[in-house]
Amino acid sequence: MKKSERTKQFIIAQTAAIFNKKGFAGTSMADITGATGLTKGAIYGNFANKDAVALAAFAFNYGQIRKTVHTGLQQAKNTREKLMAYVSFYKEYYPTIFEWGGCPILNAASDSDDAHPALFEKASSALESWRNNLISIIEEGLDNGQVKPDVEPEAFADVFISLVEGGILIAKTLGTEKPLLSNLEQLKTQIEQIVI
Repeated sequence: MKKSERTKQFIIAQTAAIFNKKGFAGTSMADITGATGLTKGAIYGNFANKDAVALAAFAFNYGQIRKTVHTGLQQAKNTREKLMAYVSFYKEYYPTIFEWGGCPILNAASDSDDAHPALFEKASSALESWRNNLISIIEEGLDNGQVKPDVEPEAFADVFISLVEGGILIAKTLGTEKPLLSNLEQLKTQIEQIVI
């Protein structure tokens, strides 16, 4: 890896949590230089502008979650285990997620809704990818007889994501993980109700 690429990766890794906690508008160049120990010129020597750093930071944050969830999905043998892999991920990693400021998809979507269209598009794409993956898991389960035939894949995926993201939002806002853990237990119950 070239030195310039290592520097870029360093900047991203050092600023990812800051952007996730403070949002695009709340993160200043002073935050970026303070976290990296680099000058403004060094930052702009590696990124065109703050927007580019924010987009890279979101990709990093989302990538960390996606990579860990993907590992769990790869080990799953059936529909139940695939859906439970998501539940297990959030149950195990919620302290890290909270330490990093919450879910990057939720944060980026709400922070950038009207103010930063490119970041909102990335968050929207990430959410759509997650939703489509859940839909595919359910559809595959329907096809191979592992899911009850009356289950609507899109509706189940939407409830699934709402319980996770809503749990994170409430837990982060109230400063206690209980709402998220309660929602994850509800998800486990719903998964057991739809699988055969």
